Amino acid sequence: MTDRGGDATAGTGAPAEAPGAAASAGPPPDALVDAVESIGTTLQEPATCAELVAFVCRHFCDAAAVDLLPTDVPAAPCPPDPDLSRVATAGRVELLPPAHGPRPLSVRALEEGHPIATSLDLSGRVPRQVMTVPLLAHGQQYGVLVAVRRGPAFSDAETSRTHHAARLAAVHLGHARRHGAMRTTVLSLQRALLAEPGRPHPNLELATRYLPAGGSTLVGGDWFETVRLHFGRTLLVVGDVMGHGLDAAVDMNAYRSMLRYVAATDLPPHRVLRRLDAAVAEDGTRRPATSLLVRVDPARGVASLASAGHLPPVVFCGDGTGELVDLPVGPPLGTGVGGYEQAGRALAPDDTLVMFTDGLVEHRGEDIDESLARLAGLRLPPGANVDDLLDAILAKLDARHAEDDVAVLAARIRHRPTT
Repeated sequence: MTDRGGDATAGTGAPAEAPGAAASAGPPPDALVDAVESIGTTLQEPATCAELVAFVCRHFCDAAAVDLLPTDVPAAPCPPDPDLSRVATAGRVELLPPAHGPRPLSVRALEEGHPIATSLDLSGRVPRQVMTVPLLAHGQQYGVLVAVRRGPAFSDAETSRTHHAARLAAVHLGHARRHGAMRTTVLSLQRALLAEPGRPHPNLELATRYLPAGGSTLVGGDWFETVRLHFGRTLLVVGDVMGHGLDAAVDMNAYRSMLRYVAATDLPPHRVLRRLDAAVAEDGTRRPATSLLVRVDPARGVASLASAGHLPPVVFCGDGTGELVDLPVGPPLGTGVGGYEQAGRALAPDDTLVMFTDGLVEHRGEDIDESLARLAGLRLPPGANVDDLLDAILAKLDARHAEDDVAVLAARIRHRPTT
């Protein structure tokens, strides 16, 4: 089959100039195995496209590219002027036709729904063979694969194997887009849940941040909460449900609801943890979770703390120096073991209490004590307000590139104007 542009020929028989052209005798017997093992190893569109072009260059051609359509294009009919974006290339890219222009070769494959092999005459030189293959699976068009080589035409076997690899990639692209949609939904759910923590008493200044981890990691069960108590006191909470994904986010919301109910009884933090642990263990359907509770009494300038398997907080003084708070750590919630204890600490008017989940400090291969020491050792701007101080912590620890989700809460006793 020839291209409609009028400059095509049935060019065959010229010797191959690159290893890919030698495949005209038939693909290696392990090509399909290679396709299955090397295409779709992640849930990321760019990676899948890069794996596809690398595969076809290894076996069939000198250069390859993937041009993707927007995410909402059905299989038929093909748009008259599809918005194609080149997202991956491999091999000798100078041989590739452009992704845009009048009647690009990719459009024919999209219109007809099957591979099209074309031989282009390069002014008497070795013909350039072009194969365009639609990325089509489950009634959805994702784009087109373009494969190019100089030398003999693509054989039927090569076209069939390339078509197989393109369809495999299309299936994985569908998985990647569904994964992306689910991740967006879960992130929206978690942001909605965390966007409005209970309001503390006005005698506390509060700042919170939630940063989801990037890459392919699903959202986790990190959360924070504040509960107003009697006599101007506020209970501050940070927790982390084990695992990731929608189930973790749902369990996070369940923990949060139970905590609000138990905390309303105005029990001390360690007894709140005991009630939560017993309730979750009796339910038996929730994932375990770590949690740190801090009850702040601004009138007395004291904090009462209790931990269920959670990292301790750090207090930053007015001069910008930090100190790790020493407190006993009980087992995670949901084990039914109990054994939670309470510790106390004085809070000066210019002290800022910082509570966080492990994503803020942990690094793969590093001892957690070193990670906590790095946080406590930060030198922060003296006299900074709570929001600015929290932003400084996140910037110094590069929290936006953390390996896990990050939830952080910072609180400071509000100064009362003197009369």
